[in-house]
Formats: sequence, C-alpha cells, structure tokens
Amino acid sequence: MYIIGIAGGSGSGKTTFAHKVQERINDKDSVILSMDSYYLNELPESIKTAKGNLNFDHPHAFDWELLNLHISELKKGNDICVPVYDFKTNSRDEEIVTFSPNKIVLFEGIFSLFDKDIRSLLDIKCFLHVDSDIRFTRRLHRDVNDRGRSLESVINQYYETVRPMYQKYLEPQKQFADFTVGEETDVAADILTARIRELLNE
Repeated sequence: MYIIGIAGGSGSGKTTFAHKVQERINDKDSVILSMDSYYLNELPESIKTAKGNLNFDHPHAFDWELLNLHISELKKGNDICVPVYDFKTNSRDEEIVTFSPNKIVLFEGIFSLFDKDIRSLLDIKCFLHVDSDIRFTRRLHRDVNDRGRSLESVINQYYETVRPMYQKYLEPQKQFADFTVGEETDVAADILTARIRELLNE
C-alpha cells in the first residue's frame, strides 16, 4: 500500500487534482483522504488573529496527534475512523466515517508535507504551486457558494491569515516535494499517475 501526499495552498486545486489522478489509476485501487477532516474541534486561542478571528491556515489548527496515528495505521493496512468537519459551523460533527486503506491512498491537504513523521510515511510527495490570484478566486467562489460565507469575510480572511500563512508555512513545503506541479492539469495528473503505476509494478 502506498500513500501519496498532495500539498498546496488553499484554492490550488488539491482535491480536483487528487480526483484526476484517482480516475487515471482506477477507482477500485485508490481512495482519497482529506486533511480538512482533521481540523481541531476548537482552535487554540494562541493562533487567533489580533482581531480575534480564527486562523485555519496555521499548522496548530490541525489535530496532528490523531493525523499521525491515522496515517501510521493506514500504512499498516488498518481501517481508521475519520472525523467529519463542518465548515459552516467551524466544528466537528458527531458523525465519524470508517476509512479503509487501498493500494493507493491520496492524502491531500494544505499541510500534507509539513510534518516530518508523516512525510517519512509518504511514498510520493507532490506540491501544487498555483499563482495567488487563481487560488484567491477559487477560494472566493468556494467559500461563498459552498460554505455560506460573505464576500467581505472571505476577502478579509485572505489578507489577515491565508496570504501570510501561505508565505510563512505552506510555500516552504515545496522543498520536501518530489516534484512540483504548476497547475492541476491533465498532463500533470498523467505524470503522477505514471509514477504511481511504477510503484504498483515494482
């Protein structure tokens, strides 16, 4: 069983890219695990902004203890119980989802390459480096249309937390990537898929 890490800033197209790769491999042979599921139920006060707003783009916004445990269990071939995070309430649901490993686990999230212990368990590490204007536009549409956010709140959050956190914590993950993708294109998906098939045939 192989775990593929796909990192990148918010709005870089990680989920879309993971699905493109999954379609090329074989849906029966792969599953997608989203790091969004591992947001803490309550974010620590220490990472709130000067205005008292939540900072979802800080490493401390995630449940690293649970995430490390789950990635380790998947690597062993064991099932895990994944929490469900609701972005409209900014909290976890009572519901949990049983997640079973497969030949390929596509692990996507803004900090999927951040933790050194998790990186050591990844077989391929990929970073999506997408221009900031594209990422911002995608995030704007997603948060307004899917998460019930106002236009003003999305813009304020971008300048208060998203942009500075990307520069400080997210972009440096590129140094750990086996390869960097400029956009989640079909060609890029073909390249990653080819490497995954090599792993499967080894």
